[in-house]
Amino acid sequence: MALPTGTKAPDFTLKTMTAEGLANLSLGDYTGNGHVVLLFFPAAFTSVCTAEMCDMSGGIEKFAALDATVIGISVDTPFAQAAWAKKEGITLPLASDLNKIVTNAYDVLFPMLAGIGDTSARAAFVIDKTGTIVYSEQTPTPNDLPDFGKIEAVLKTLA
Repeated sequence: MALPTGTKAPDFTLKTMTAEGLANLSLGDYTGNGHVVLLFFPAAFTSVCTAEMCDMSGGIEKFAALDATVIGISVDTPFAQAAWAKKEGITLPLASDLNKIVTNAYDVLFPMLAGIGDTSARAAFVIDKTGTIVYSEQTPTPNDLPDFGKIEAVLKTLA
């Protein structure tokens, strides 16, 4: 069960690929500077994850206008994430949780996805400027998307 609202969001530092190469992405870098939408997704190069991240990239300005940064997290390597982002035109930051430390900290591990191994479940968290989780959702299955209307509504209340 995903961490509930009112919980202090666990800080993390994960690897990401930037134009300059491999870099660290830390939740703490955003705390106090705006809100964060964390989107956990099972795997790059899959149809539902591609649709979700492409849709989010296409609407990123809407979230920026609500003072929110959207970050995608999966258990893929940062190199696979970068190749996928380039192929699909995904522009939001993607963070690699290869060792599933953050996935476990947010309690969104999905065991044995399609019989191939443990991944992140599809989940969404809104973290306010103070570092508190104000929205928490884990979808019933990896094929179900988070309720982006509710996420946007929560962000509007924080503005």
